[in-house]
Amino acid sequence: MAVEFGVLGSIEARVDGGLVELGHARQRLLLAALLVDLGREVSIEELAERIWGESQAQRGTLYGYLSRLRRALAAVEGVEITRRPAGYVLTAGAAVVDLHRFRDLVDRARAAEDDAQAANLFGQALDLWRGEALATMDTAWAGTVREELHQERLAAELDRTEARLRLGQHLDLVAGLRARTKEHPWDERLAGQLMLALYRCGRATEALAHYQHTRRRLAKELGIDPGPELRRLHQQILTGDCALTPRAGVAPAAPVPRQLPAPPALFTGRERELAALTAGANGAGGTVVVSAIGGTGGIGKTHLALHWAYRHLDRFGDGQLYVNLRGFDPSEEPLTPSAAIRGFLDALGVASGAVPPDPDARVALYRSLVAGRRMLVVLDNARDSAQVVPLLPGSPSCTVLITSRRQLTGLTATHGAAPLALDMLPEAEAHELLGRHLGPDRLAAEPGAVAALLKHCAGLPLALSIVAARAAAQPGFPLAHLAEELAKTGTRLDALDAGDLSVDLRTVFASSYHALDTAAARGFTLLGLAPGPDISLNAAAELTGTTPARARVLLRTLETAHLIQQHTPDRYRMHDLVRLYAGEQGRHDLDEADRTRALRRLLDFYLHTAYHANRLLYPHWTIRLELGPPSAGCTPHRCADAAEAQQWFQAELPCLQAAPQLARALGWPTLTWQLPEALFNLRLRQGRPGEDLAMWRTAIEAAERLDDPAARAVTHLRLGQASMLAGRYDEARAHLEQALPLFERTGDLLGQGQAHFWLGITWEQQADPQRALLCHEHALDHYRAVGDALHEAGALNTIGWCLAQLGHGEKAHDYCEQALAINRAEGDRYGEALNLESLGYIAHHRGRYRQALEYYHQALTVCQETDSTWSEAEVLGCMGDAHRALGQHAEARQAWRQALDLYQTQHRTEQATHVQQQLNALDDIGTLTDTEGAP
Repeated sequence: MAVEFGVLGSIEARVDGGLVELGHARQRLLLAALLVDLGREVSIEELAERIWGESQAQRGTLYGYLSRLRRALAAVEGVEITRRPAGYVLTAGAAVVDLHRFRDLVDRARAAEDDAQAANLFGQALDLWRGEALATMDTAWAGTVREELHQERLAAELDRTEARLRLGQHLDLVAGLRARTKEHPWDERLAGQLMLALYRCGRATEALAHYQHTRRRLAKELGIDPGPELRRLHQQILTGDCALTPRAGVAPAAPVPRQLPAPPALFTGRERELAALTAGANGAGGTVVVSAIGGTGGIGKTHLALHWAYRHLDRFGDGQLYVNLRGFDPSEEPLTPSAAIRGFLDALGVASGAVPPDPDARVALYRSLVAGRRMLVVLDNARDSAQVVPLLPGSPSCTVLITSRRQLTGLTATHGAAPLALDMLPEAEAHELLGRHLGPDRLAAEPGAVAALLKHCAGLPLALSIVAARAAAQPGFPLAHLAEELAKTGTRLDALDAGDLSVDLRTVFASSYHALDTAAARGFTLLGLAPGPDISLNAAAELTGTTPARARVLLRTLETAHLIQQHTPDRYRMHDLVRLYAGEQGRHDLDEADRTRALRRLLDFYLHTAYHANRLLYPHWTIRLELGPPSAGCTPHRCADAAEAQQWFQAELPCLQAAPQLARALGWPTLTWQLPEALFNLRLRQGRPGEDLAMWRTAIEAAERLDDPAARAVTHLRLGQASMLAGRYDEARAHLEQALPLFERTGDLLGQGQAHFWLGITWEQQADPQRALLCHEHALDHYRAVGDALHEAGALNTIGWCLAQLGHGEKAHDYCEQALAINRAEGDRYGEALNLESLGYIAHHRGRYRQALEYYHQALTVCQETDSTWSEAEVLGCMGDAHRALGQHAEARQAWRQALDLYQTQHRTEQATHVQQQLNALDDIGTLTDTEGAP
């Protein structure tokens, strides 16, 4: 049996996660008196002094306490209270007592060789605290020990902060330091840490103001001035001392993701399950903790996971990741592991361009980023073990909570996941939950009706909440009326898993649905048919054919009835079972023409708004869609500028990705291919069109049904581009080669140029510059024919690059110079930087190293002015190569080190490894005198 003793909070003992009954307060204090001096003999006089404050007090009672404690712990292996000549000793492993585990971790942290390891160990130590040490104990000894331990805790917090400041994590420290300075206003070390963090965040004025506040308080309340360390820091901030800047080589602080949804309100019961989750987390050993919460839909799996997570946020100071895997979503396919990991990488601060296209490489990057970090990963609504396994971290510092309607037996067998099956709430807890919603007086007034409601809800938390919302909305109605209404309904909601659902959910949903007014009922059923995981206020207004103001009233009605949830401002979602019921009723109750008009308005709203937003973000968008007018009653949103367009796309992207499938199901092929096209440039700039292969295959099917060669050409082009970016080069060429004759048939020269250009890019990726060159030359001819200067410049640059690869340096130089002149004339600074980099590369490979450096310096300036850090890293790497060729080793080392910092920040492992190898090789040569004899 696994035992744990705790004194850093309330005094407790746990065996296999369950609390041991230790008796009254003084008996628990006796246990603490022995635990504090674990393994050391404590005299009878000392024990009495600690418990009663008198060394000679109540020895008989003390012996009785000891006897009862021995019996309580008798079955626990390795724990023993033993009589010695002068007193008693409690023997147990130090690791089972939180106090001694805390001290051991702190000692290891202070001896750690690097700050990252130290910060992690300090964090583990501080996570052991559950409140004030020896909580509620009021003896003199308890007070003294409490204060001593409090000082130890404060010292560990300060030491951890110092380590994190050295790691450059000042952004994440300010809020906590502010709170702590209010608790300890005279702690000058703490004040200095806050001042330093503020200064490094660019908030020097606040840092100086805090110094003045501290100085005045010390003078007024203690009659002293700040010490020399704090005064020195104040002077350094005043003068902008560079010594306060984080040391070179320290990577920028990694973002701390906080992805958990809001904590569930009125959570009731589940104490056994919560204790089991805690026991699993405490007994991790050297492996990652994985807990799989299973149960039927609506049973409260997600609420349990979130309630436990919020109870233990202090354990996961490095962040919390959350994803809804949509394993049993009634309207969408399950989320792929690759897409889920992509979301995690975004939250962890990985730039879009730094995300590997290969799924296995994404998994490896994700696991590297969370390694050693105290993080919680919540994988909600999993379909099966195969969906979950790639998302499991490899580090024992992480804890994983998984919820699923299926038993993930494979995960238990292969990864040691601890299964936790949720059953219906026991009647007492269901009664308590209903009482928390409605109040005990209302329940006590109608015990028979309450019993009937509990029977119909059958302990399902979701059903109880919906029934309670209806009753709360009509406080003057007797509960018997609602109970009778539930009893009369005879239909049942089909289980999502055959034979899995044993409660009368459709009865519950139907009673709430039929209680809605006509407008709310219609809106409810339409929301069940809408694509995507949620819906915005404006989109809901289009769907229901009303104004946003009226839609807000309608949505508030549904939210009050617990049929939808406003999870972020002006965005609404349904529980998947509620959505299933709502959609079923929409297909059954709504007039088909009304339903069709509503969904057409919604899809037209998405298409026209996305098209307009796309034009704001990408004014040089190659493909111009010929949109028909929006359907009657549809008012697309017009974003004011590119920034608003970017925000709109970010919020609506999941709905936009789901919309083409709905358009296909409704038989609208033009919408089916035009909706993905409105998204393409956004996904391309994000580096993510390779994730949309299925959507583009659906788009091609729709275009084929139209027999529209222009639509077919665009969809084959896009699927070719997406396939190339996903590394599927054969498939990419096949679609691009199909797009080309279709563009020729429609006379679209720009489209032909794009097809040739991307065929060239595909051949480049397959290391065939000769074939790539021919494609880019064809692209150039078409771009010139239509007078598209920017695309012409792009083709000239790629031609130059291919010629350089083939050894034709002079011709390559001429082409890139032409591209440079065009981009400068058109004001395309990013294109200019790419041209200058190409020219530098060409000069270098012609042996003109000084000329190469001139181009690279110009390219570097443009990259820095346009914040193009991705290209900046490439340019710095090339500069290092040129300096090494000139024998300028110090300059080469400086350029490569800067490139290495950027590559590491961007998680470009292969490039970082290459540069590090070059630096190592340079170090092996030793310090040489820079030469000037190179050409």
